[in-house]
Amino acid sequence: MIFAIKRFETHDGDGIRTTVFFKGCPLRCRWCHNPESFSRETEIAYNDELCIRCGRCTSLCDASVIKDNKHIFDRTKCTFCGECIDICPRGAYSIYGDNRSAEEIAEEVLFDEIFFKGSGGGVTFSGGEPLMQTDFCVKLAKILKERDINIAIDTCGYVSREAIEKILPYADTFLYDIKAIDPEVHKACTGKSNELILDNLKFIDSKGKNIEIRIPYIPEYNSGEIEKIAEFLKGIKNIKLIRVLPYHKYADSKYLSLGTKNLSPEKIPTKEEIQRARETLRRISGHKVN
Repeated sequence: MIFAIKRFETHDGDGIRTTVFFKGCPLRCRWCHNPESFSRETEIAYNDELCIRCGRCTSLCDASVIKDNKHIFDRTKCTFCGECIDICPRGAYSIYGDNRSAEEIAEEVLFDEIFFKGSGGGVTFSGGEPLMQTDFCVKLAKILKERDINIAIDTCGYVSREAIEKILPYADTFLYDIKAIDPEVHKACTGKSNELILDNLKFIDSKGKNIEIRIPYIPEYNSGEIEKIAEFLKGIKNIKLIRVLPYHKYADSKYLSLGTKNLSPEKIPTKEEIQRARETLRRISGHKVN
């Protein structure tokens, strides 16, 4: 179950890449910019700001009605047939969640094989959390490795050791999220403790895999964790890069269109805050920081 395939990505690993976004995530980060990745199930999104009240969709099913010049959409009645997407002139509807075979996905991403090879790029498994669908990821990775495609795994790390062990032979790089070191801070921010996440990172490092650490920076949530994170990462040998990712609020409209409660923080970091975080990480950890 995936929700997107994006081509010509340049921030999901080395070179030019195609990123496959898997649906489903074990964490509920308050700042998540991909709320469509939370559930493993197919979902429909409706953006009322795009609706022009033309009424075309109301002729298709009972999920949509126009009343007092207001469009009312009852997503509980949606059967995910997709007809509203085809008929809407403004693109107010979209469906997240597509069951695809490994062979189908491989065929699509391999369209850009020449760009992968020429740029040192490849394919990134992202999400959500791709390793919630471990066996599928392994099957897809095997197909791609037959073509010598570089594979990066973008993971939150909150997965079983078995999942890590299964994907290890096929992963060239792990893009690994570290959000906090204090377990209580981590739980407050994501709903889960971080013991498993930190242990899995140590395990991946012990296997000599390339690691890129990703740290989302959210003022008043994990901004006080930077020195602790830097101290912890000092002991991880195979980190090739640490990225500090500034929090943004671009996903607010996604929450609204999905009918999902939006707990996103209001405050976004300043450039000065991000620069200080990068300098602290560089000074304490000894790793390259971007």
